[in-house]
Amino acid sequence: MAGPRVVIIGAGVVGAALADELSSRGWTEITVVDQGPLPATGGSSSHAPGLVFQANPSKTMTELARYTVEKLHSLDVDGQPCFLQVGGLELATTPQRLTELRRRQGWLTSWGVTSRLVDPDECVALHPLVNRARVLGGLLVPTDGLAKATLAVEAQLRNARARGVRLLDRHEVLDVRTEADGATGRDRVTGVVTDRGEIPADVIVCCAGIWGPKVARMAGTNLPLTPLAHQLAWTGPVPAMVGQAEEAVHPILRHQDADLYYRERFDRIGIGSYGHRPMPVSADDIAPLDCAEQMPSVLQFTPDDFADAWTETRSLLPATRDAKVEEGINGLFSFTTDGMPLLGESSATKGFWVAEAVWVTHSAGVGRALAEWLVDGHCSSFDLHECDVNRFETHQLAPAYVRARSCRNFVEVYDILHPLQPTGDPRPLRTSPFHVRERELGGFFLEAAGWERPQWYAANEPLLDRWDVPTPNEWAARTWSPIVGAEARATREGVALYDMTSLTRLEVTGRGAAAFLQGLTTSDVDKPVGSVTYTLMLDEDGGIRSDITVARLARDHFQIGANGPLDLHWLTRHLPEGGRLPEAAGGGSVVVRDVTAGTCCIGLWGPKAREVLQPLADADFSNEGLRYFRARRAHIGPVPVTALRLSYVGELGWELYTTADLGLTLWDTLWEAARPYGGIAAGRGAFNSLRLEKGYRAFGTDMTYAHDPYEAGVGFAVTKGKGDFIGRAALERRAADVRRRLTCLTIDDPSAVVMGKEPVYDGHRPVGYVTSAAYGYTMGKGIAYAWLPAELSVPGRAVDIGYFDRIVPAVVAEEPLFDPAMKRLRG
Repeated sequence: MAGPRVVIIGAGVVGAALADELSSRGWTEITVVDQGPLPATGGSSSHAPGLVFQANPSKTMTELARYTVEKLHSLDVDGQPCFLQVGGLELATTPQRLTELRRRQGWLTSWGVTSRLVDPDECVALHPLVNRARVLGGLLVPTDGLAKATLAVEAQLRNARARGVRLLDRHEVLDVRTEADGATGRDRVTGVVTDRGEIPADVIVCCAGIWGPKVARMAGTNLPLTPLAHQLAWTGPVPAMVGQAEEAVHPILRHQDADLYYRERFDRIGIGSYGHRPMPVSADDIAPLDCAEQMPSVLQFTPDDFADAWTETRSLLPATRDAKVEEGINGLFSFTTDGMPLLGESSATKGFWVAEAVWVTHSAGVGRALAEWLVDGHCSSFDLHECDVNRFETHQLAPAYVRARSCRNFVEVYDILHPLQPTGDPRPLRTSPFHVRERELGGFFLEAAGWERPQWYAANEPLLDRWDVPTPNEWAARTWSPIVGAEARATREGVALYDMTSLTRLEVTGRGAAAFLQGLTTSDVDKPVGSVTYTLMLDEDGGIRSDITVARLARDHFQIGANGPLDLHWLTRHLPEGGRLPEAAGGGSVVVRDVTAGTCCIGLWGPKAREVLQPLADADFSNEGLRYFRARRAHIGPVPVTALRLSYVGELGWELYTTADLGLTLWDTLWEAARPYGGIAAGRGAFNSLRLEKGYRAFGTDMTYAHDPYEAGVGFAVTKGKGDFIGRAALERRAADVRRRLTCLTIDDPSAVVMGKEPVYDGHRPVGYVTSAAYGYTMGKGIAYAWLPAELSVPGRAVDIGYFDRIVPAVVAEEPLFDPAMKRLRG
């Protein structure tokens, strides 16, 4: 097949990889355009130092890097290799960094990449220039190395050209042509305008790198990307390296304690630094190709910014004291607000795709991922939910926010970051109507999607007189308070108010709403008014796109409890043509709307919740009056609410929704009524502990696009005998072949609480990894959920968790750990 007409804008390592991968899958009506000469077009790829370190806290990013290593290692240009597999060595010069390297080794083991910790003597043996007196140890990844970016571009473009792909260098893109698409109500691409003519297109993929925001605007798309200058310097000849015949023979180095990395180039050393001030540049201010002194992506070197890096280099690599810095650049690279790439089709313009903020390290992997996505309609090799360009909230696209957070990511690129590391400015951005009360109670806030969410409340410190809360290990105890445990116990024994406003709320309305949702979800949601359904949305391959709750508030009105902007994008992407279902599917209009900003939610949960709520209500909230997983509208005092009887903490209670203007009144009304029953406000720390005791999954952490419902333990949300829905056929094929399972583990040692992403071992063999973990204050045990082979997911089976330099014994447990008979929820 020739496939649709595709134009790839940008012929750097990403555009070249995509052209190669797409054409290898049979799409050959492809044109690659770039303003510069091939293969060194003047973008970031043309000056990239090429260091490829695979270690990353993201499983997806490590897998993208691993594929890049494997592919580039197999490529050459006329006998010149595209990858020098010299290994990668991360050095520790402080005890804190040595501990961090153990965590990083845990990630690599979890994600299936071989690595090992080495002592100072072996560090010097591996790289003789290293100062033995400075180093406490290192982390060696033998398959890391140097990508020869320009050669990789040339090799992959040669492959693509041999399959019929057209390459047009020295073609500057001036505009993206679009036209109205009546079927979807949004524009769709029709072509690319260059300074040398127009190229028709059905699909356009923006791989323009640092020019990405400028090109994307041509298609009505706002990319949260900032080009920032990063310093790279080269020494003159180092006497200790004189005579080195090969370009690189020793591992690439990271000295993250000083924000530095190093690579060899024959008898010279390349020094990269992130230790200087952020130097952001607007994509609109990058010099034109013909005006750039060296190339558009290279700015003039600023020696003063490099002074500390050079001083530290001469200490760590004493042989460089006999050399000088002979050349340097401030090279532009792409940074995003969350440090992840931008991949996928724009929600603004049909047919406009992006593959942006991708460094050489992940380039070939991204090329494969996007090729699969385009050709098959989904990506089967990688879980891309962290990378989807549509993952952002509206405020996260604001220029000031993008610039501030991108600069922060530059500063923190080599920092030791805790999983609960508080984010920096701009804060606060989004606050619930209850925020003023939460601050009065001494809330300790973390941010999620811009929302200020209390982790615990200082006002609850007196509760520690009632319960003995064990203290976890030093790492887990960061961004933690024993108050978390007291709040969890108070919820189980009394009643608590939880601010649930940060959860995304969508409305699906219209005469076709029920039929529309039926085609997207695994459960039967076409139930009587007042029904609430926990269900899943799947991709075409049967992988979980999201788990949602669907409340039917009226015949043609559904409220969706969703996980974020990607759910909104998924629903709107599948809206019927013209916003109406065809008559064969029941007919009727469908409207999808995000109502999060104008609404708020309190979770009122605990065994005394009904005693608090019923006297305030004008409706019957008895067990008979409102059953579990049912919804109703009512008044709580003077406040109209939508009440959903469900609970993410495993206790009796309700999610109570109202409009934002009445939120504070709702809080105050419930607070005053709860106080005589010992009611408290509780934070997300307690919430996470309680939900794990109950075995409730968190999408994006416990299960993702890579998992199906039966593996993830949510097969109960698939209604047998239901009509067709997206992913049904693939799911039926997968149902009989479950080879791995999300598994509950318990840990007896209270000091051994783990945090997530740690490797799990069967003896000495790594077999899986932890997703979520917390201490279960009701159960008196640590809890960890982990992906394990199905044959090991047997209650009573002993396994071990690797946690820094510890081996933590754990046992597979039946789930849920708490209230398996569901008596507390249904009572």
